[in-house]
Amino acid sequence: MEVLSTIIVIAVLASLVGYAISSYNGLVRRRNGVEEAYRQIDVQLKRRYDLIPNLLEGVKRYFQQEQGVLEEVTRARSAAMQPQSPGEQAQSESRLSGAIGNLFAVSENYPELRSSQVLLDFQEELSSTENKISFARQHYNDSVQSYNTKIQSFPAVLFARAMGFSESEYFEAQGPERESITVSYD
Repeated sequence: MEVLSTIIVIAVLASLVGYAISSYNGLVRRRNGVEEAYRQIDVQLKRRYDLIPNLLEGVKRYFQQEQGVLEEVTRARSAAMQPQSPGEQAQSESRLSGAIGNLFAVSENYPELRSSQVLLDFQEELSSTENKISFARQHYNDSVQSYNTKIQSFPAVLFARAMGFSESEYFEAQGPERESITVSYD
C-alpha cells in the first residue's frame, strides 16, 4: 500500500512538473512569436523609410516654395526610425503618414509633378509597402492577442509573471493613420 501511494505521489508530481514545463515552453513560443512578428513590421517600416529619400529627391525641384513640407517629412521619418515601444512607434508612424499625406496634398498643386513618373512609381511602391505593413501589424497584433490571452489564463496566470512573462503592447494605428492613404492619379 505504501508503495502504491508513493507511486501515485510521484506520478502527480511528474504530471505537475510536465505541465509546468509544457506551459513555460508554450509561453516562450508565444513570446518569441510576438517578437518575430514585430521584426516583420520593422522590415516593412525600413522599406518604407528607404523609399522616402527617393521621393524627396524626386519632388525637390518642384517644391521650391514648399520646403517646410519636405522638412516635415524628413523630421517625421527620422523620428520614426528611432527605437521605440510598439505604442510609440505607432504614434511616430502616424506622424509620418500625415507628413506624407500632406506632401501628396501639396503635390496636387503641381500638375507637372502629379504626372511625374517618379511620383507615380513612388505612389505605387508606397501603396504596396503600406499593404505589407498593414498585414505585418495584423500578424503582430494576432500574436500579441494569443500571447496575452495565454499569460492571463488560468493556471498560467499563477506563475507567468513570476517567470518573467508580461503582457505585450499592441501596435495600434493613431490619428490619421487609421484611415487609409488615398492617392489620386488624375
